[in-house]
Amino acid sequence: QVQLVESGGGLVQAGESLRLSCAVSGRGILSINLMNWYRQAPGKQRELVAGISRGGVTNYVDSVKGRFTISRENAKNTVYLQMNSLKPEDTAVYYCNARGDPWNPYDSWGQGTQVTVSS
Repeated sequence: QVQLVESGGGLVQAGESLRLSCAVSGRGILSINLMNWYRQAPGKQRELVAGISRGGVTNYVDSVKGRFTISRENAKNTVYLQMNSLKPEDTAVYYCNARGDPWNPYDSWGQGTQVTVSS
């Protein structure tokens, strides 16, 4: 069982930065197939923002490319989302997600952390 706890959200002005953290317990992050950050804005569907594979391959939704960076710190079993040049449209609840391999499927979620960007 994988448990995820997000932190680092808050209220910032447009152009500022935040770093979200996802503390993982129950499994080492290098044993997890995919670690993802999703977000959900009011009235919108949850969308995948960024992901990092076990092998370190990263992917981003087009709207955050060049501004957000997903990374991991193995010693702390933590995944981060560095968010720079924040825009009001980045306002959402951000969720950490851990996804297992096809032969050992699981889909674990954190409780979410609110990010609000004022204009």
